[in-house]
Amino acid sequence: MRIAFLIAPEGVEQVEFTEPWQAVTDAGDSPELVSTEPGEIQAFNHLDKADTFPVDRTVDEVSPDEYDALVLPGGVANPDALRMDEKAVAFVRGFFEAGKPVASICHGPWTLVEADVLRGRRLTSWPSLKTDVRNAGGEWVDEEVVVSGDGAGTLVTSRKPDDLPAFCSTLVEEFHKAA
Repeated sequence: MRIAFLIAPEGVEQVEFTEPWQAVTDAGDSPELVSTEPGEIQAFNHLDKADTFPVDRTVDEVSPDEYDALVLPGGVANPDALRMDEKAVAFVRGFFEAGKPVASICHGPWTLVEADVLRGRRLTSWPSLKTDVRNAGGEWVDEEVVVSGDGAGTLVTSRKPDDLPAFCSTLVEEFHKAA
């Protein structure tokens, strides 16, 4: 399976990117880092700069048709930047329109809010997104991992880095079910 990881040029929470990346790699899948700009992305450990990672392709070069699933890591600045990029938002929306699985953790659902794909879905996120999720028509819950099959495609969500073990195993399982 080819899995797109959509990440802004800076602001992703490193562990919310690297652990799911490793989980899909360990499952025998092929992850690709997609961003809004070529070059490298700058990851963060909370508010401190962490490592940089090479961008495989930009949103200008890709289509959801090329991938089997999508992962949206968190970090406060990452999804906030993505939601301001029309091509990134359209890329995310395309996965839902195609009925393909999507996984998002922490602040990642901000991009889902902007893509207007949460109506009627049950999900979780970092608690500060609760009102945004509800205003976008989603049902926000405080749970470690939530799998929503309400609507086109499966949506897997988690709240925070502490939820990564459950998030990673669940996203791999759900992605493979959909294959």
